[in-house]
Amino acid sequence: MRTLKSERYIMTRKLLVAGNWKLNGSIAMTNDLISAITNGLSDSNRFDVALFPPFVYLPQASKLVGSKIVLGAQTVSEHAKGAFTGEVSAAMLKEVGCQMVLVGHSERREYFNESNQDIAKKFQVAQAQGLKPILCCGETLEQRESGVTEQVVAQQINAVIDLVGIGAFADAVIAYEPIWAIGTGVTASSEQAQEVHAFIRTLLSLKSDTIAPLVPILYGGSVKGSNAKELFSMQDIDGGLIGGASLTANDFLAICQQADKLS
Repeated sequence: MRTLKSERYIMTRKLLVAGNWKLNGSIAMTNDLISAITNGLSDSNRFDVALFPPFVYLPQASKLVGSKIVLGAQTVSEHAKGAFTGEVSAAMLKEVGCQMVLVGHSERREYFNESNQDIAKKFQVAQAQGLKPILCCGETLEQRESGVTEQVVAQQINAVIDLVGIGAFADAVIAYEPIWAIGTGVTASSEQAQEVHAFIRTLLSLKSDTIAPLVPILYGGSVKGSNAKELFSMQDIDGGLIGGASLTANDFLAICQQADKLS
């Protein structure tokens, strides 16, 4: 737990290192990877760790994570039940042991055409079932070069606030993921990332200056053990949403070790 001081607040936010496996995994990998990560974490973590395997491995993962790791899903249906082939509801995720869920990941927006309004509904149904949503937001390279990063991010977050209200963010996480830095090996500089994170917190403060300082905001985009410390040291960066590095225990634990030093 780290304490951050500002002119008006003493803010306490726990760092979170979240591993998104995306479309990767097997029964053997799930066993080996979670076991290795669990064994590599200390018994008294001062930061939180979450893993997001594919749907089919969630029941297996639930038996392995223990108390050191929070289990989450990569997406959720906006529907509670019905004729929606291939969808998985928030209640189903809760039943198999999930405590968190990603909503609005850039790949869901791009490849599955999820709109800001679709994502807001997913956020709402997840919270209604007691799942903590991680709301993902971020801009493309074209949008960044056009100077509309803040406009894009604001639209993505405000769509959720318009539906559920700012109060819902008292039990939620935001992840800023510049799309141009996901899986490319290119990382936003710590200053670039902090600039957008600070904008997000300011955006939230316009709705509630009591909730805004408490919302964890993660950075997602080619985070590695070598750059995690610098990124997580920024005032408004509260951990990372990790993609590729979450698929190898040593790489993921290297990031966790940096979080531990700063907690």
